[in-house]
Amino acid sequence: MSNQQQTIVVTGASSGFGRNTAERFAAAGWRVFATIRDPRGKHAKATAKLEQQGIRVVDLEITDQPSVDRAAAEILAAGPVDVLVNNAGASFFGVLEAFTPETAARQFDVNVFGPLRVNRAFLPGMRERRRGLVVYLSSVVGRLVIPFGGVYTASKWALEAFAETASYELAPFGIDVAIVQPGAFGTNIANSRTDADDTARLSGYADVTPLSANVFGPLSTAAAARDSREVAEAIFALAELPAGTRPLRMPVPADEYGVDAINAAVAPIQRELMVNWGLSELLPKAPVT
Repeated sequence: MSNQQQTIVVTGASSGFGRNTAERFAAAGWRVFATIRDPRGKHAKATAKLEQQGIRVVDLEITDQPSVDRAAAEILAAGPVDVLVNNAGASFFGVLEAFTPETAARQFDVNVFGPLRVNRAFLPGMRERRRGLVVYLSSVVGRLVIPFGGVYTASKWALEAFAETASYELAPFGIDVAIVQPGAFGTNIANSRTDADDTARLSGYADVTPLSANVFGPLSTAAAARDSREVAEAIFALAELPAGTRPLRMPVPADEYGVDAINAAVAPIQRELMVNWGLSELLPKAPVT
C-alpha cells in the first residue's frame, strides 16, 4: 500500500505496540491518528511526544460508545481512513474460578467489544470505498491456553474469532483483515494487569498458585530481551503489502511457541469448510493484475 495520502488510526497509542506503531507510520509519512484515553490528563506526556512528531491525538475510550462516536466523527471529518489498528487492550490474569463474572466481563468489554465498537465506526467508510485494512492485535495465546490466564486468553480467542469472521464478510468489499499475534514483549499491559477479585475463592488454590511462577517467569525473561518495535514493523509490513495478499495471521516472532505451525495446520481445514459450505466467494482474493 502506498503511503501517499494514506491515513491510519491506532487505538491505545499511549505506550507499547500502539505508540510504536503510530510513530513508525508517522516516520514513513503517513497521516496518523493516535487514540488515547484521557490524553490531556493521565497520558499528557505521551500525548505531547506524539504530537511533536506530527501525530494527531484523539481522546477515545473504547468501552464507551459516545466516546467512540465522538472520536470517529473527529477523525472522519479529516478524510477517509485506510488502515485501522485495534491495539487497545487490557490483561486480566489469575485463577479462573477466582474471577467474578462481572470482572471477567470487563476484560471482554475492553479486548473484544471495544474493537467491535471501533470497527463499527470506521467500516462503513471502508466498505463504501471498497478498500482498507483492519488489523487486530491479538496474542500467541489467541491460539494457545496457559493456566492462570483463562480470562485473558479467552478474550483473545474471542477476538480472533471476531476477526476471522470479519475477514470473510469483508472480503467482497476489498477490505483485508490481519491478526497480529505477539509473543512476550515488555509493554505496559503487563505492568497494569488486573488480578482475580474473589479472594475467598483464591485462598482455596493455595497449593496451585505458586505454579504461576512457571508461567510468568519465562514470559518476563523473554519480554525483557525483545524490542516492542518489532511488532510495529510487522504491522507496517502488512500495510505495505498489496491488497489481497496479506496473511490473515502473523505471529511475532514467527516461531513463537509453535503458533505459526498451528496457523498453518488450521488454515486449510478452515478453507475446506468454507468451500464445502458454498462460501468460496467470501474467501479473500488477490487483486486482478
